[in-house]
Amino acid sequence: MPTRQGETLNTEVVNWVETYLGCQVKDHYGQTETGMTCCAHHALKHESPVGSMGMALPGHTLVVLDDEMNVLPDGEQGQLAVVVSQSPAFYFRGYSWNEKQAFVDDYYLTGDVVERHSDGSYWFSGRDDDIIITAGYRVGPTDVENTVLEHDAVAESAAVGVPDEVRGHTIKSYVVLKEGVEGSEQIAKEIQELVRKRLSTHAYPREVEFVTELPKTPSGKIQRFCYAVYLPRNYPIERL
Repeated sequence: MPTRQGETLNTEVVNWVETYLGCQVKDHYGQTETGMTCCAHHALKHESPVGSMGMALPGHTLVVLDDEMNVLPDGEQGQLAVVVSQSPAFYFRGYSWNEKQAFVDDYYLTGDVVERHSDGSYWFSGRDDDIIITAGYRVGPTDVENTVLEHDAVAESAAVGVPDEVRGHTIKSYVVLKEGVEGSEQIAKEIQELVRKRLSTHAYPREVEFVTELPKTPSGKIQRFCYAVYLPRNYPIERL
């Protein structure tokens, strides 16, 4: 049984494995600081939706929090947190610099944005610092990237936020086309319309740039920060 961790696989790869290898790709989730906390391939009897991170491992309690550390209901995006007092003992005691506060009250904050569905499954949206806030909406780059990949001409894609005076950020897609396909205004419009229909108007990329390759780590993770443009201090933002 193939499993995946690290960067989420796009739907094209998952479907290829199921079609040609005759098995499902099962996800699992964890961090160096926590070990595995969530997976879709343990022996518990339940449905395992394709593309989800799976369920919380037995003995772990996971919650989804908003920015004020309130537990969110199913169907809303927020930061995944581990309830320390209801989970295996932690040996990680926080970072030695002030970049991130790992523990707040009884929570260990993972820094990952997820959504919990009513069946108890968790769905990954992106790292908290990768999430794009546009016109007051939180958009996970992975959702945009996977939708762009559904276009027949697209081989790879990356989605990032671009500063915008009205919306705070707009979404830009960097797209690698399949061999033999040349970028055009028509393909860009088709990509935009595809995302608009599959996701929403606020999630579609208002700009599409065709590139020959995407920056990646040695393990193949897309380095979105290479494309990031940060807002200056006191940048005016109007929430629509």
